[in-house]
Amino acid sequence: MKNFNEYNFSGVKALIRVDFNVPLDENFNITDDTRMTAAVPTIKKILSEGGSVVLMSHLGRPKDGPTDKYSLKHIVKHLSDLLGGIEVKFTDDCISESSFEMSAGLKAGEVLLLENLRFYKEEEKGDVEFAAKLAKHGNFWVNDAFGTAHRAHASTTIVSQFFEKGHKSFGYLMEAEVINGNKLLNNPESPVTAIVGGAKVSDKIKLLEKLIPISDNIIIGGGMAYTFVKALGGNIGKSICELDYLELALETLEIAKANNCEIHLPNDTVVADKFAPDANKKVCKTAEIEDAWEGLDIGPESTVRFAEVIKNSKTILWNGPMGVFEFDAFAVGTFKIAEAVAEATSRGAFSLIGGGDSVSAINKAGLEDKVSYVSTGGGAMLEFLEGKSLPGIAAVID
Repeated sequence: MKNFNEYNFSGVKALIRVDFNVPLDENFNITDDTRMTAAVPTIKKILSEGGSVVLMSHLGRPKDGPTDKYSLKHIVKHLSDLLGGIEVKFTDDCISESSFEMSAGLKAGEVLLLENLRFYKEEEKGDVEFAAKLAKHGNFWVNDAFGTAHRAHASTTIVSQFFEKGHKSFGYLMEAEVINGNKLLNNPESPVTAIVGGAKVSDKIKLLEKLIPISDNIIIGGGMAYTFVKALGGNIGKSICELDYLELALETLEIAKANNCEIHLPNDTVVADKFAPDANKKVCKTAEIEDAWEGLDIGPESTVRFAEVIKNSKTILWNGPMGVFEFDAFAVGTFKIAEAVAEATSRGAFSLIGGGDSVSAINKAGLEDKVSYVSTGGGAMLEFLEGKSLPGIAAVID
């Protein structure tokens, strides 16, 4: 299969599945345009070579068909700005006769954005007839929506069958996600450190199973750390804990030991007397949290210890925050980890930030340009790193 750069799009009408599922505030202002910005190089390559572009995406989770709240019309102006002021045409439906007329009439260098795919239930069902209609919008299909690559939806997977080999490819973003994910999984340079956080062990257990054989160190923070500490006999107060996973946590520690992978748990914790940004807080040993308190961030000792491990690493994956970083009072640990990852990268390490909350954290810390690669796909990158075959990737390769 050719890489995206090897295709020439002169005279081609490219139907691109992008991931423009961006957050909007109550006035429909985009609060984070990372996913849109990431798609721009793919769009610009096609336009610069004399092709035209039809863009399709979903936005949010509309339940009852078309609604103003989830209309992609709200992003048209910003998309135009990102593309250097090119007029972006918009159609208020993705499979209406008027939408087909608009895509048929596109000239070289022109861009059309289709209305939200999820206004049709057929999109998420992977409906073949719906996919066939979408395919009428172009003569070449580009999948550049890594964020939805783990879903076998009509526009991300099923539409592929209506384009012959040589008339479909990844875009630059999708290529980069696959290359960087594989760089971590296949022969990573040692020492390899995975930083795994978030609330639940149950969400990350498959990832841990995949990472243990290839990692020298796994740093565990966030809510999931308390399940491990509890399993080892510690008192964790009101901290989040999955009691059903205590045995599995102990098994995971044993598997790590057998694989010469060191698991690092926080030995001190910033605890709060309630789950709130203005809670009273103090630092205590992670295994000695009083009954009325709960852990919301890693403590200063753990932060220094974890940072040392990270700075001495050559390959780093970060998936999940170290605490409730949305509350400023409990964001210190997460941001210190972000700084350590950035410093290790400046020393020549390869660093991959994979997973929605880690991406938010690295962006909030203003360090997104100081790491090797920031993934745009939360759930998709998680499943990719777990070793699963993603339908959106398979559809292009097949």
